[in-house]
Amino acid sequence: METKTDRTNKDILVKGIKIMGISLGCMFLGPTLFYIALTNQEKPLYIPILIIAIIVCVLAVFLAFKGINTILDSMFKKK
Repeated sequence: METKTDRTNKDILVKGIKIMGISLGCMFLGPTLFYIALTNQEKPLYIPILIIAIIVCVLAVFLAFKGINTILDSMFKKK
């Protein structure tokens, strides 16, 4: 008799949750840096902080999609 093992792969699930945690951190850090950059426009570090803030915001969106995709792969992907 053949048994089906269509269970969640826990290792991949943990990896996806870690990616989502990093994404959550970037979701708070990016807008905070963006606000800091826009409130200090007369400072010499305005442009570098603004560029870093935009990169962190884009990274947050990318990691969110990658994390969700990894979590879904752990649940539904066939081996």
